[in-house]
Amino acid sequence: MDLRHARTFVAVAELGTVSKAALRLHIAQPALSRQITALEQEFGLKLFDRVGRRLVLTGEGEQLLDDCRGLLNFVSAIGERAQLLQRGDTGVLKVGASPQHIESVLSTFLHLYARRYPNVQVKLIEAAGLDTMKMLERGEIHLGQNLADIVDPDDERFDSLSLQHVDLLAACQPSVTLSSTRTIEIGKLAPYPLLLLDPSFVVRKSFDAACRLANLKPNILLESHTPHTLLALAEAGHGVAIIPSQLRIRYHKLRIVGVTYRGKPLRQGMLILWDKRRPRSGYATAYCEMLAKHVREIFPITRPSDPPTEAKRVVLRKDR
Repeated sequence: MDLRHARTFVAVAELGTVSKAALRLHIAQPALSRQITALEQEFGLKLFDRVGRRLVLTGEGEQLLDDCRGLLNFVSAIGERAQLLQRGDTGVLKVGASPQHIESVLSTFLHLYARRYPNVQVKLIEAAGLDTMKMLERGEIHLGQNLADIVDPDDERFDSLSLQHVDLLAACQPSVTLSSTRTIEIGKLAPYPLLLLDPSFVVRKSFDAACRLANLKPNILLESHTPHTLLALAEAGHGVAIIPSQLRIRYHKLRIVGVTYRGKPLRQGMLILWDKRRPRSGYATAYCEMLAKHVREIFPITRPSDPPTEAKRVVLRKDR
């Protein structure tokens, strides 16, 4: 079996069109189509059905896809291992992470890592959720940061190291008496306009699940891909922003309380992951261990505020 044909098959299966696969693989579309035809002839199977402008895997094609991915991963792993043996502590480390993790954690961590491994070039790629897992599987990144809830514990392809946990917080203008303590039960958010992250965020999915358990129908003022937009609106008094404790809010004047359900914090573990079918360099292993230590020292990035005194509350109401 020609490895080029396997790469072509996997690319078309993932992207759904010959044109997109040709762009990814940097080959002409006619040549790519010929490779698919040659592979079907070699196997004696039809691998794709055309549905409109898209190519959809047949049942036989679906069964062969994981095998072809495994073959390509194995071949790539051999090449990576050879490179690691040559390089020692020199090389490139590709890391996928969410924008919040890059801002709050990696902005201070990368200098520490560079001092220990000056000959390792760290390349950052913004990625979150399932996109991180797909990039790891395709070999586009060596390490990926993710929340634990997105990772199937029975998936034997990946291994991980814990990086503490992320809590859900409610942020509002200081003059808003959201809670007299450092926490608020999720059901008590019902009267407030809420500023929420887009449903594609894992922490938003956790918030929605807790709302269903609490029979809360949230009054949503805005859903955004940009957490700092939510903070700006909350600071201006337009509502309550629901944010992860990993988010840095140093430029905003806000009252912060932890969100709970039946008295327990809404909390998710955070991990650094890798594909254990691929060899992991010594400097990648060190990156994980150093990062875990760094996160323990700086987390949580944002903490609940101390409850305001009665005197402070009066002043804040007057300012309003």
